[in-house]
Amino acid sequence: MKRNFSINVGGKILDLSTPCVMSIINVTPDSFWEGSRLETDISIVESVERAISEGASILDIGGYSSRPGADEVSTTEEIKRIVSTLKTIKQHIGEINIPISIDTFRSDVVKAALDCWGAIIVNDISFGEDDDKMFNTVSDNSLPYIAMHKRGTPKSMGQLNSYNDVVEDILIYFSERIEKLKEFNIDDLILDVGFGFAKDAAQNFELVRRYDEFSVLPFPTLAGISRKRMIWQTLDVDISESLNGTSALHWELLRGGASILRVHDTKAASEVIKLYKSVFYELS
Repeated sequence: MKRNFSINVGGKILDLSTPCVMSIINVTPDSFWEGSRLETDISIVESVERAISEGASILDIGGYSSRPGADEVSTTEEIKRIVSTLKTIKQHIGEINIPISIDTFRSDVVKAALDCWGAIIVNDISFGEDDDKMFNTVSDNSLPYIAMHKRGTPKSMGQLNSYNDVVEDILIYFSERIEKLKEFNIDDLILDVGFGFAKDAAQNFELVRRYDEFSVLPFPTLAGISRKRMIWQTLDVDISESLNGTSALHWELLRGGASILRVHDTKAASEVIKLYKSVFYELS
């Protein structure tokens, strides 16, 4: 069912009334899937150009791996990675016609990206809990804000997956944090349930199965399930063979109301969305 969502990115409106793709641009040397790591200017440019040509509506640039067990990255190093990537895009591609999201929980990284690029989307895995300046930074610069549910850090989150009811507990968490956001007049909000972040495989699959319950909240949702452990371990395949499983779950998440699919494989996700729209929406 269509819901009339949109966000304002520096005066440009991104329509979320039908689902779209956010393409992952990882500039970290230790992202959980080796195939997504970009460590040269050429690989960054090729990845950005390919994502746009294959149907991406947002590019999500990350300089800090949040995979389970990942090592800490300093703020200085994260800023260096993000700013260098933005400068590479500017130099070799120039202006692009889709918005850029910065995957960070640090307000200083947001500020550095703003200084380098201009209006961005902030994709914060901590919903402002890991940096008490984040809400002010987002609000002061009128930025769209993607807020995720997690517990602990990459090192500790595997032991923090005890819930009374994983869906109800996340709904309560979102409701409480949304109430906090009202103090900051942040209106362009997108919610992410945080697949794999302090959730085991059974809890992740329950979130997929009951994803439609999050539609009670008056905001669009982002689903980040691409090539995650729950898929390739369940199928008993290597992570490089997990695209088919990812696409199957993407279909279910679209049926549950996801507005954005955050993905490693743009073409495949765009095709899933096209088929989904052909089934459930009137064709123009």
